[in-house]
Order: sequence, then structure tokens, then C-alpha cells
Amino acid sequence: MGALEAKLEDPGVAPVTRFGVVCHPHPLHGGTMDNKVVHTLARAMQEMGAPTLRFNFRGTGASAGSYDEGRGEVDDLIAVAAFARVRWPQAERWLAGVSFGAWVALQAESRLTPAKLITVAPPVGRFADGSVGTPRSPWLLVQGDADEVVESADVLAWARSLTPGPELALLPGAGHFFHGRLHELKDRLLPFLAA
Repeated sequence: MGALEAKLEDPGVAPVTRFGVVCHPHPLHGGTMDNKVVHTLARAMQEMGAPTLRFNFRGTGASAGSYDEGRGEVDDLIAVAAFARVRWPQAERWLAGVSFGAWVALQAESRLTPAKLITVAPPVGRFADGSVGTPRSPWLLVQGDADEVVESADVLAWARSLTPGPELALLPGAGHFFHGRLHELKDRLLPFLAA
């Protein structure tokens, strides 16, 4: 694994009691750390006083390497989370991901044991077909019911089949990237992060 491009944003709250790591959508379909849903997740965490790390998976932007079908991307997430843990050794870890990034976060959850887990539009049926265990962390799953990439009914059925399952937030009329609905998305994130 080579160097990973990342962006650290710190709201300047001291002492740091929590930090967030956010994973982006599929790199082969234009997903980067600058995706607007990724940015919204990071901003919500910052509003709660948490510094955040957004990063590009291997082969994306200035990150070294090449796409690895989710395997190496889990290693990327583990490495970024380890970097943050060294920087803030006593702070609780928050973990979030969008689409492909949600699948990566779900795969890493048991190893990272975040204090909060957020998955937005996880690609059930494309990636999450038994490749992830049931998260034990407090977990919010946000899904738009007009998602044009991921079948929302499949996501909800999968989530409801898990014990314990996530807290579910369904945004009526919202598509995969929440165009025009980012403020509503953030409004669903903040109470979960504040709890």
C-alpha cells in the first residue's frame, strides 16, 4: 500500500473527544473524498465537534495504487483510522460511508468498533451479500426511496433482517446522491451523532 490522499478538517474543539473517518462512493464510477454526500457527513461530524478525515481510496485522486474490489480499500480505511487513533488516542471513533464506501465501512466495523457507524445507501445486492457481519456498533442507515443505483426495498429488507439492526432513516423522494436533499440528510445525521 502506498500513500493515501486525505483531508483533515478540525473544528477546533478542545479537547478532542471524538473523530470521524468518512469513506467515499465507488472509485470506478467517479467517487472521491470530495463527493457532496461525503462532505455532508464530514460537516455533520464537525458540527458535533469531531475532527474528520476524508480520504481517497487507492488509485483515486493522488492516492497510490489501484482499485482492489473492496479488499484493499478496507485496508485503506484501517490505515486511515489507525493514523487518526495515533493523533487522538483517547477519542472515540465515528465511521461513515456512502454507497461503496458504506460497504467498506461495514466490512471494517468489527475491526474498528466505532462508537457510531453511519451508512448511506449501502449497495446491498452488489456488495453486501453476506460479505459483512451484523454491526454491533450504534448504527444509522440512511436510504433514499427513489435511489436510482441501489434498490431501496432491498436495502430496507436486508437491514430489517439483522439483529440488532440499524436505526433506519428513509428519505422519501431522495435519490442515490441526495440531489437537493443534503440539508435533510444532515438533519437526520445530527440527532444520531448527538445521542
